[in-house]
Amino acid sequence: MKQKVIDRQLLDDIFKLKTEWKNLKSILDRSIEPSEIGMYDLSVAEAKYFFLLREARQRKISALR
Repeated sequence: MKQKVIDRQLLDDIFKLKTEWKNLKSILDRSIEPSEIGMYDLSVAEAKYFFLLREARQRKISALR
């Protein structure tokens, strides 16, 4: 039971980070001169997202909704 709760939270975090990453990417793609802070935030969001995807793969959790 506890494992399912943790897996569900992992998937929720993955989808939340994916949305955050895509939003930041969209904003920076439309920017004429993206700020260094914006580029840093995008890199961090992307790294977190792919880290959690790898964790889900290790746990054999499908991230498809």
